[in-house]
Amino acid sequence: MKHFLFSLFLLISTISLGQRYFSEVEAQALIDTFFEGFHKGDTTMMKSVMSKDMVMQTAFTDKKGNHRLSSGTSEALLKAIASRGEDQKWDERLGGYQVKIDGNLAHVWTPYEFYINDTFIHCGANAFTLTRMDDGWKIVHLIDSRRRETCKGKK
Repeated sequence: MKHFLFSLFLLISTISLGQRYFSEVEAQALIDTFFEGFHKGDTTMMKSVMSKDMVMQTAFTDKKGNHRLSSGTSEALLKAIASRGEDQKWDERLGGYQVKIDGNLAHVWTPYEFYINDTFIHCGANAFTLTRMDDGWKIVHLIDSRRRETCKGKK
């Protein structure tokens, strides 16, 4: 019986080691790739870390004080990136990363400030949901908050 339990333990350990762990550093690198493409206007680079069905949402308060949630498509984001003028510099400055991982699911939280041509526009936080797919880890959901008040970068 001892031999059986030891063999079972070895088998489970071997299987577990074969499923490589996704690290916080790798999750951050995936988000960095997304934003490198965003800043460069390289939609191919962005798509390399996005699932083809990525969901996008924004939580905000409208001018009347109503709390809103808007939904968009990754295609609309990519189109906006690809068609922005060369004279426009979009700069999303991240304020760090909080990463949580469980098996094939990861969540990355990144506070940010957004500037166009060095002019402050808004701040908030991005919440990325990542999952392991057959072709690697991908962003499957991105929800961000947007506000102008209580932002450090606001002048």
